[in-house]
Amino acid sequence: MLRSVRFNSTQAGLEKTALHDLHVELGGNMVPFAGYSMPVVYKGQSHIESHKWTRTHAGLFDVSHMLQSSLQGKNAVNFLHKVTPTDFQQLSPGVGTLSVLLNPNGGIVDDTLITKQSEHDFYIVTNAACAQRDSQFLLSELQSVADAKWTPIEDRSLLALQGPDAHRVLKPLLDWDQSLTDLYFGQRRTYKLFNGVYIDVARSGYTGEDGFEISIPNDSALEFAQALLDNQLTKPIGLAARDSLRLEAGMCLYGHELNESTTPVEAALSWVISKSRRNVTEGVRFNGYDKIMDQINNKTHKSLRVGYKYQTKGPAARTGTKIFLPDGKTEVGHVTSGSASPSLDNLNIGQGYVLKPHNKRGTNLLVQVRNKLLPIELVKMPFVPSHYYRG
Repeated sequence: MLRSVRFNSTQAGLEKTALHDLHVELGGNMVPFAGYSMPVVYKGQSHIESHKWTRTHAGLFDVSHMLQSSLQGKNAVNFLHKVTPTDFQQLSPGVGTLSVLLNPNGGIVDDTLITKQSEHDFYIVTNAACAQRDSQFLLSELQSVADAKWTPIEDRSLLALQGPDAHRVLKPLLDWDQSLTDLYFGQRRTYKLFNGVYIDVARSGYTGEDGFEISIPNDSALEFAQALLDNQLTKPIGLAARDSLRLEAGMCLYGHELNESTTPVEAALSWVISKSRRNVTEGVRFNGYDKIMDQINNKTHKSLRVGYKYQTKGPAARTGTKIFLPDGKTEVGHVTSGSASPSLDNLNIGQGYVLKPHNKRGTNLLVQVRNKLLPIELVKMPFVPSHYYRG
């Protein structure tokens, strides 16, 4: 199985999503992930088959282990402006954006998708593996902010339907007068299903394909998932393909590309730092403002997240693999994620951090795998074209 994340098979004491029994029924190979029992792959379809099916048809992912939450109150925007570098005042209602939670040193506590539902109401999704720490961080930061309340959402499941046929699968389940054609990438809206259940649909995902992330009441999740899978265009997809899909899309995985010692500038995520928040003379400054702005203005960061591809055949570089200059002696970085790419004829690709000035695209370097030095080239990400729906 090709993957850049290792999955353990022990099951004791794990949480279960509302779809757990369905995963088992479908032949899911259940493994621990972020405290939950989750399917890594399903019987009758390999990791590579699952990956390619999502790229060409529609894949259904259970991502209910991720933390959904709500932030409400008159000071909700001010709070977000303290813990993230993104401008949520200017964001239109019904629109979401990727951002990062920042600690006082400008390090990334977690990456997050935040949707503005109204002026004082925001919907937040953060990573499952960081749920406890994120909760503690947000509650701690809220102690200094009045009129803002953060609440975990525990009665809803979260499903991701990804791939070029995703809209063809979802549309027949919506009430007759509702359309997906005017729901564009980054937008979120409430829809009514034919059975009367209301779902919140965001046109977003973790694969680089068109698709939806759908929040639905727990007691309706099973019937809805089964209805999606009844369509021959849809197959259930597990964690292994989810990881290789996000790697091809050039997306970060917390704990690999991102951590509390890494700033968004170093992580090549400067685009989440809104231009309107880069010269704050009055009002709220985001955590780590001085350090991050120094990196932007004076280029004081020492390393940068990069993408690479192999220039020869060989075993994939994994997390922690050292990166060297062509002399084979001077270490200049390390790999954070690496795998063979199912979409690129199993060409080995990956991400890592490389010291300046050796982090420019087109630079030839070496990775040390099993005591062998293998040539790589730094390249632009994503590794495969994105297909976000923009109308």
